[in-house]
Amino acid sequence: MLLGLAVPIMAIFVLVWWHNLDDALRALSMQGGRPLDERSSKRTTQAVWATVIITSALVLVPKPLIHHTSDTAATHPPPVPRYTADSLWYGPDTTTIAGLETTRASLVRYGRELIANTAAYLGPQGSIDHRTNGMNCQNCHLDAGTRPWGNNYGAVWSTYPKFRERSGTMESIVKRVNDCIERSLNGKALDSASHEMLAIVAYMEWLGTGIGKGVKPKGTGIIDLAFLDRPADPVRGERIFKAKCMSCHEADGQGRKNADGLTYLYPPLWGEHSYNVGAGLYRVSRFAGYVKNNMPQGTTYAAPQLTDEEAWDVAAYVDSQQRPDRDLSKDWPRIAAKPVDHPFGPYTDTFSEPQHKFGPFGPIAAAKKKNDAKAQASKK
Repeated sequence: MLLGLAVPIMAIFVLVWWHNLDDALRALSMQGGRPLDERSSKRTTQAVWATVIITSALVLVPKPLIHHTSDTAATHPPPVPRYTADSLWYGPDTTTIAGLETTRASLVRYGRELIANTAAYLGPQGSIDHRTNGMNCQNCHLDAGTRPWGNNYGAVWSTYPKFRERSGTMESIVKRVNDCIERSLNGKALDSASHEMLAIVAYMEWLGTGIGKGVKPKGTGIIDLAFLDRPADPVRGERIFKAKCMSCHEADGQGRKNADGLTYLYPPLWGEHSYNVGAGLYRVSRFAGYVKNNMPQGTTYAAPQLTDEEAWDVAAYVDSQQRPDRDLSKDWPRIAAKPVDHPFGPYTDTFSEPQHKFGPFGPIAAAKKKNDAKAQASKK
């Protein structure tokens, strides 16, 4: 609308300017006693008129609308899984997000950003809300949830919704995400219809590109380490922590923040800003498997720096430190389904809470297997 008014006004301005200039040139020629070249003046006037008319037409004539359909998006490489049955899952190439429909691409990018820099948006000084402890999802789900054996999201979209014994219910991705927010980030759940939740779910869907329903790609989640034939030892673990972990997570285990002061470069491993007792990493087996393939810095699944024993012991040390509490009374409604290293009773076996916390887990696992077999046999 504004353009339609501006172009005619500018055209009139140019024509008036030219006619005034032409009159001025005539006056100067007469004062100087020189004859005016009428043909040249006429040609110039015609050229000015033609230029104004053509320019106005080019600007004002309606342009055909370009609809950004799937054909337009197809000019970008389509998202494809970067794994085979024999390789590890790494997640799709992020450049392929550009191949999505514009609104969807924006949502996926925001979801990835929320995973990588959660605290900047939802932390104690978050720009959107203040509902988490200051850690980022990425502090536990490495490389925005794409690193092999780095507690990644490779099987989230392909396996949810699914029944989980911890809640005793069918869980959606929304429920699973909020579990992490409430436990690992010791925060308040997101509204399922919020822009932030929709973005995170969109990112999970994009990460699941090309993965068949029910398929769990190799390298997903956390590796299961073989049980020790002794309890994991917090005293030995403290020595390992001081030798190999303290340089990043600090002597007090409170981690180190980025320069912005909003997010953690190295997260706190215990204390009020760390995960609470309901988080998955509070189980010693989960923490041990996690650090085995990812810590200290520079470690990969192909080049671990900790032995299995060191991983178990440092996990025992970290998980024996003080951290936020949580009401777990509704967890594990079927008590027999509790993992062998769930540190809180009651149990259906005769083993103590300390043994369920630190091990040895072999005898507990053997008893659980025997009891599960009896339960199955009784159903027949």
